[in-house]
Amino acid sequence: MKLNTTFQIMLSALIVLGAVSCTKVKRGEYAKGSATIFCDDGFRNILNEEIEVFEFSYPESSIIPFFVSEQDAIDTMMSDGTQAIIVTQELTKEQKDYIKSKFKRVVKTHCIAVDAVALITNKGNRVTSLSMKEIGDILNGRITRWSQLAGNDTTFIKLVFDNAGSSTVSYMREKFLPEGSKISDNPHAYAQKDNAQVFDVVQKDPDALGIISVSWLGDDLSLAKKVPVEQRNKDYANQNDTIATNLTTEVNVVRVSNPTEANDFDPTGYKPYQVYINSGEYPLFRKVYMISTASNSTVLHSFYTFVTGFVGQKIISKTGILPYHMNPRVVELK
Repeated sequence: MKLNTTFQIMLSALIVLGAVSCTKVKRGEYAKGSATIFCDDGFRNILNEEIEVFEFSYPESSIIPFFVSEQDAIDTMMSDGTQAIIVTQELTKEQKDYIKSKFKRVVKTHCIAVDAVALITNKGNRVTSLSMKEIGDILNGRITRWSQLAGNDTTFIKLVFDNAGSSTVSYMREKFLPEGSKISDNPHAYAQKDNAQVFDVVQKDPDALGIISVSWLGDDLSLAKKVPVEQRNKDYANQNDTIATNLTTEVNVVRVSNPTEANDFDPTGYKPYQVYINSGEYPLFRKVYMISTASNSTVLHSFYTFVTGFVGQKIISKTGILPYHMNPRVVELK
C-alpha cells in the first residue's frame, strides 16, 4: 500500500501515539491512554464534539484526530498507521483479510450514522430546488448556466466541492457520472481544501453551487460550543429531552426532488432534515461507518464503544444527520 510523502512523515511521527494502553479493563470501564483516529473531513464537526465530551468524561484518555480524505483514511489503516477511521464505506473482505494476516488485527465495523449530501447556494440565488435529473445534468455539463434553471441569469454555474478524495465527491461521482469520469472534468468545477472552504465560497459567490456534508449545516453544535462541556455532557446523557436541529440560514439549502415511477413522479422537493433522510424522501444519503482494529482494553476500543453508545449517538443527532441507533422525531414548536 503506497502512501504519499506527507503521510509517510505523519505516520512516522505517530508511532508513539499509535501505541495504546493494553492494561486489562473490566467490563463497563474505560481505558486510559492516547491514540489516533483518521476521519473524512466531512465529519470533522461531529468527531471534534465526540472527542471533547469523551475526554471530559474520561480525563485520562486522549484521542488525537486527523481530518483527511476518505481514501487517505483507509490507506492509513491498511498500513497500520491508525487503528480507527470514520468513512462512508466498509472495508472489503480482501482488505480485512490483509489486515488480519499482516498485522494480526480483527476489523470491527459499526454504522454510526446516515449522512446526507447537501447542495447549497448563495442567499441571493433564486434557485432553491433541483431534481435528481437536473443535478445529474449539471455534473455532466449538460446544464451549465443558471438561466437553464431559473430566471434570466446567464452566468455559468460554478460547481464547488471539497478535495477530490473526499467521500462526498466519491458519492456524487458514483451516483451521477459515467464510470471513469470525474467531477473535476467539468470546466466550471472548483475544488476546495475542505467543507469549510466550500461553505465560505458559497456565502460570497452568488454563482456558486456547493456540494457539502449536511453535518456542516446544523446549528445545534455551533450553539452547543457556547455551553460549558460539563453541561453539554449532562444534556447528551438526558434520555428524555426533545432533539431539534435547524439548518443554517447563512446559505440556501436546496430542496431535492426525485420524481420516479415508484413515487408516481412526485415533484415534491425535500431538504435534508433527519425525518426525510430516514424516510428516503431526501434521496442523497449514505451510511457512515466507524471502523476499528483496536484490541479490547484499549482507549480506542473505549472510544469506539462511546461513539456507538447512547451519548455518542445523541451527539450525532445534534448535527443534522441521522444517528443510526436513534429514532428521529418531528416536533412542532408553538
